[in-house]
Amino acid sequence: MTPSAPLKPVSKSSSKSSSKSSSKSSSKPFLNPSLKPSWRASVLGSQLAELLRRPGRLVTTGLSVLVAAFVVFATVMAQQIATNTTVDRFRGTPEAVSLIATADDESSTTISEATLRRIRALPGVAEAVGRVDAGAPIAGPFERYLQLYADPGTGPLSQVELVKGSYPDGAGQIAVNRQAAEELQLAPGTRTTLLFPDPDDEDGVRTVKVTVTVTGVVRSTATAVQQTSGYATDTHIARLAEVPGYPRVDIRARNGVPEGELSQQVRAVLDEASVLDKASSGASLTSGSVVRAREAREAVNGDVREIFRLIAVFLAVAVGAAALVATSTFRIVFAQRLRQLALLRAIGAPQSRLVTALAVEGALVGVVAGVIGVVTALGAGHLAPPAARLLVGQELSAPGFPVLQAVLVVTGTVLVTVCAVLAPALSAAGVSPLQALRTAGTATGERRIRPARLAAGILLTAAAAGLAALLLGDLPEPGQEDYDRDFAMMVTVASAGFAFLALVTLGPLLVRPVLAVAGWPLRRLGTTGRLAVSGVGGTPHRAAAVSVVVALGVALVSGALVSVACLSGYMERTAAVEAPADFRVTTGGKELDAGLVRQFAASPQLTHVTGYRTLLTTVGSREIEVSDLDPDALPTGRYVDTATGSLDDLGPGQAAVASDTADLLGVRAGDTFTLPSGRGDIRLTVAATLPGQGPLQAGVLVVPADLDRMGASRNASGILADAAAEGLAARGEAHRALETTIRAHVPDPDDISVSVLAAGRDSDQDTIRTMGATALGLVALTVLIAVVGVTATTSLTAIERTREFGLLRALGLGGGALRRTITLEAGLYGILGGVLGLALGVPYAWLLMRIVITSAPLSLPGGQLLVVFTGLAALTALAGLLPARRATRVTPMTALGSTE
Repeated sequence: MTPSAPLKPVSKSSSKSSSKSSSKSSSKPFLNPSLKPSWRASVLGSQLAELLRRPGRLVTTGLSVLVAAFVVFATVMAQQIATNTTVDRFRGTPEAVSLIATADDESSTTISEATLRRIRALPGVAEAVGRVDAGAPIAGPFERYLQLYADPGTGPLSQVELVKGSYPDGAGQIAVNRQAAEELQLAPGTRTTLLFPDPDDEDGVRTVKVTVTVTGVVRSTATAVQQTSGYATDTHIARLAEVPGYPRVDIRARNGVPEGELSQQVRAVLDEASVLDKASSGASLTSGSVVRAREAREAVNGDVREIFRLIAVFLAVAVGAAALVATSTFRIVFAQRLRQLALLRAIGAPQSRLVTALAVEGALVGVVAGVIGVVTALGAGHLAPPAARLLVGQELSAPGFPVLQAVLVVTGTVLVTVCAVLAPALSAAGVSPLQALRTAGTATGERRIRPARLAAGILLTAAAAGLAALLLGDLPEPGQEDYDRDFAMMVTVASAGFAFLALVTLGPLLVRPVLAVAGWPLRRLGTTGRLAVSGVGGTPHRAAAVSVVVALGVALVSGALVSVACLSGYMERTAAVEAPADFRVTTGGKELDAGLVRQFAASPQLTHVTGYRTLLTTVGSREIEVSDLDPDALPTGRYVDTATGSLDDLGPGQAAVASDTADLLGVRAGDTFTLPSGRGDIRLTVAATLPGQGPLQAGVLVVPADLDRMGASRNASGILADAAAEGLAARGEAHRALETTIRAHVPDPDDISVSVLAAGRDSDQDTIRTMGATALGLVALTVLIAVVGVTATTSLTAIERTREFGLLRALGLGGGALRRTITLEAGLYGILGGVLGLALGVPYAWLLMRIVITSAPLSLPGGQLLVVFTGLAALTALAGLLPARRATRVTPMTALGSTE
């Protein structure tokens, strides 16, 4: 056995020195500079290892961020679809057009057929198409007009799509659009005769009959053509209408030919043509992109431009949704890892290292989720148009490939995720080791909020209320042009943002009062109901974090529904004023016999036949039209809104006054005013004032007896009528019935005109349907973000409460009862979020619509909002099924023995 080495005595000084060194190293164990870099790597490595060790948390956290990125980029795609659809419906230049040659309008010259052939022969030209807009009446007893367009029928420069039959390929052949096919009964194979002016008649009185054969039915793809139209190639249309040339030529360049080189080639041909055949003198060349941009600006204006602004506002709010979802998710994730963070703090990990590690973790999640979300939204955006065409018959234009926006969304997702991580990371990393270890399992059960947070919430609430009060005190009046709507919209968004931040900040205080009312029915369900209510109410911080995501989704959904309802009401009211019926029969300054109204009413093809009279009177220096048109006699009358008073009070001695006339007279409901007439002044009481013009631009509406008192004729000034059935075919039959009756019962039928008011109304309704489809897509996205947000947070809270669920199971609560409890808790999150979301979404939607479209009525789609509220509550309850099943699979002993 080897003898042990003798022990060396330790001196007092060395002992002291050793003790000092030990004490010094224990208080600051990482002063060695060589160890500092390893801390950054070890802390970051431990967090990433924890992330990989818990793939469920990684998937759940990433899913919420992925959905947020998907919503933001899907909103970008939706805006592109809406913009492209609107522009494509109203512009006349296909995307493939490189150059446009336009003849000089002032010199009345055109681009000849020979010049067009020389342009087509240029080496840089792939295709050139002459555009001709001509037209001719159709021979027969009825006044019918067919607009004629030159179009190749196929290829990149075509503006039509063949639906039935074949496209014309010979002289005397045309294709017609659906309006012409149904209203004029022109099917493939039908022959009809057009009346063109006789070129030999200098007076332009005589006409030449040209018989054409319809070969097919087409659909316009690039223009909002509402009138009955025919199509053929440029050569055939020019010969058919006997036009000397083309006012415009669209040119497509060959692949790889620069626009500048192509412009030089075409310019040389046009200059040569102006010398040789005296045609194309002064013809100008314009880039196709410039013309398309100009057409886009003209198409996207007025109310349509305001709608796009609303979509842009939604995009800004969607970014806020992404931040809230990510913040809520990471707050719960880090709360579950307080024990691990506390241990790292206990062994000396600096707070800054922990925050950095958690931020890197968030950035990693943001990059992966952002890329997947953008790619998914891109695919969904390009699938939306064919899906809309297949499912609902709605024509939507395809979006592009917005690479810049995609990069910005991915970058923004990373930034938002990192920023969302910072608040919970600072909170989690800033807790002292002993306090974190002591409260790791109960941090979310704290019921009070810190004074600083309470003060911040009060300030945010005051800011939101102050900005809203500022806007309400200075709302624009109808027709006010100098109002800065862009600034007002920014203030509205800021106020809404402050309101949401106040909800996030004060959420724990708002949970219990709302839960006291909303949870009352659940308590009557027995043990599971009481456990669910107490589980939500016992952790107000967690309940607020989950409910605020749902509240944001409900606010977006309700805001979109309210905005669409207000916009629909505005369009319906506009149509009720400008196009109250399908047809309007008038005569140039003459009167219509009252018997004609009875003849129209007897026709089975017509309904809602209403005659009306008008009388002009002068107030000051302004002429005012007084009409006895009864709004209740037409179905559109219910859409005529009032600013003050009610149309139900309209009777003898009463009047409804348009807004501009009311301003001129200085009256409102209940006031009296005097109108001069041929039989003396007549005094009337204002029953109602209208927010805009009266039907058919009338300034004052009165009953027939009062118009008699003013000396109006007994005969009608005009007649309104609707087609007896829906559809273009029924409308065509009604139109023919009107003209047949006019020719049979009117001595001079050529003096009477029939206006198809429904054509313009159809265009407005198409716009509403397009915007409605876009809004429904946005609503679907907000529902998605709300439900996925609840699923993610409920799943994470179920992981956090494993020990709690194990204890309930050990005390005798069955697996089915536990599943019902967790499901009811998830449903309660939906109810809480629904109440808070409706309280915020509806008022701000009203405010925004009042700013964007001043005269839009404030509508409340109660039924739709109720469906959204109950539907989201059911969906959030279903979102709790998955974590509920997971919780019941863990045995009580395993759950009680778990450390997390």
